[in-house]
Amino acid sequence: MAAAAAAGSGAPPPAAADPSSTGGGGAAPADPLLQYVVLRRDLWAELDWPLGSVVAQGCHAATAALWESRESATTQEYCAPENIDHMHKVVLEIKGEPQLRALAAKLTEAGVPHKLWVEQPEDFATCLATAPCSKSAVAPHVKKLKLCRGT
Repeated sequence: MAAAAAAGSGAPPPAAADPSSTGGGGAAPADPLLQYVVLRRDLWAELDWPLGSVVAQGCHAATAALWESRESATTQEYCAPENIDHMHKVVLEIKGEPQLRALAAKLTEAGVPHKLWVEQPEDFATCLATAPCSKSAVAPHVKKLKLCRGT
């Protein structure tokens, strides 16, 4: 689901719940720009982190990934004034820290720009976010992950 596509509007995600939907009523691009956010499921399911703390971790990673990729053409397109109200994010969950670090290594090897968010001073990886990328560049690396449902 485009979990953050309707964030701030108070509206639920589109009924189709397709991460590639434009939200603008037009046809979805064949290979849309998305930002993926991957959260560790064990944080809320086993370690009892409050929802707000988990969301903050995802926000840290997403913001850092945008900032670190601010000069790239895809990030500039994603954040362009005409697109700012139509950003698409896909929020996924992953089992725990070892799996998250393995995903980060896999993305690095594939050349997918991303930010692994590591809480300091604990050196505790909590989530990662990709820079805005085409769906086709990232989807193969995250196809086994589930949409984050928080339950």
